[in-house]
Amino acid sequence: MLHPASAHFAIVLPIIASVIGLIYLFVKTETASKLYARASLVAALALIAAWYTGSQAGPEIYNYLSAAGQETLKAHKALGLNLAIAMSIIAVVAMISCKLKKYAIQAVTVIALLALSATVLYQGKMGGEIVYKYGTPFKSFIIMESLNEANTAAEDEDEDEAKVELYQDAIDEIISHSEEIDTYYGIEIPASEEDDE
Repeated sequence: MLHPASAHFAIVLPIIASVIGLIYLFVKTETASKLYARASLVAALALIAAWYTGSQAGPEIYNYLSAAGQETLKAHKALGLNLAIAMSIIAVVAMISCKLKKYAIQAVTVIALLALSATVLYQGKMGGEIVYKYGTPFKSFIIMESLNEANTAAEDEDEDEAKVELYQDAIDEIISHSEEIDTYYGIEIPASEEDDE
């Protein structure tokens, strides 16, 4: 899946472009203007790539998410498209204002980019929730690893009681790891979901 890698670029590059834009606002040199315009263009390409790869990855994980996770994924996709469009507009206006040497217009794009960068951080948080709160891939890996180890050990046992004990130990280990992951990522499971488990 290419989306995790492209998403990291989509988060970092608008922030870098914002910093370059702020520097440009203070130094007001042609070099800084060009650097800001080009950084904006690269950031726009990164957001477009993140939206595209996310659109490809979304359907692959959609059915593995809870209802709340599916709704979050839909909102994440819609926001991603809006961010890609907004960043593209900012980049085009920044490039044109750089070419025309219009400081005031480029200053407006810097302010818009700062707002967009804050929204990108929120978008990243939403993506993290999809993975760590609703998708929990680490939990899936731990479950499979624990059950495979228990199964391998159970094959060497002759008594059913010993096999059951191995599987019970694996379940206890899974629950313990699951709670550690939830604590690490600050995930609070609602009471109704705890009851279902």
